[in-house]
Amino acid sequence: MRISEIYASIHGESQYVGLPCTLVRTTGCDLRCAYCDTTYAFVGGREMSLAEVVAEVRRFGLPFVLLTGGEPMLQLEIVELAQQLLDGGFKVALETSGAHLIDRLPTEVCRILDVKTPSSGESHRMQWPAFEGLRPCDAVKFVLSDDADYRWSIEQVARLGLVGRTEVLFSPVHGRLDARELVRWVVRDRLAVRVNLQVHKYVWGPDAKGV
Repeated sequence: MRISEIYASIHGESQYVGLPCTLVRTTGCDLRCAYCDTTYAFVGGREMSLAEVVAEVRRFGLPFVLLTGGEPMLQLEIVELAQQLLDGGFKVALETSGAHLIDRLPTEVCRILDVKTPSSGESHRMQWPAFEGLRPCDAVKFVLSDDADYRWSIEQVARLGLVGRTEVLFSPVHGRLDARELVRWVVRDRLAVRVNLQVHKYVWGPDAKGV
């Protein structure tokens, strides 16, 4: 499989934000979101066998692994990699764009599904059946650029019946939507969602890679 990078850090943005983990970032994505901050993972990377990836994860010695991208669901071997990591005693989470079905994943994998808001330019690519059957350990993350994204996301949360079924995260695009403004909106509207910041960008800066 083609891997962009593997490194030890913390969960930067999810329901597990701040927890130490090993990030396995795959190469390649079939979306081109206007606010994407990992465009470097579109191309390049290196071919690694499953055994090599698992060995690299073991070398870092952290019990939690995040499979991300790029788009990890484009990698044919991602399901087997997740299973091997689970069999090795790791807790595994996978972050995906929401444009791919996830029913092939082992049930023990925690799913983090992004919803592509209108400002992304890719909201028409959502595979809404992928959002069925989500559990409390999973999450749906809405990345918001502006008030229009916010209003649209409220409608999707209601339409999909997400509250009470899974974690709902509202994440402002760093440098585009002021987090303080998003907090004011969420409190004003009494939403049962979690404001989710990209903590790694506050710790290391918005352009740092491999952290």
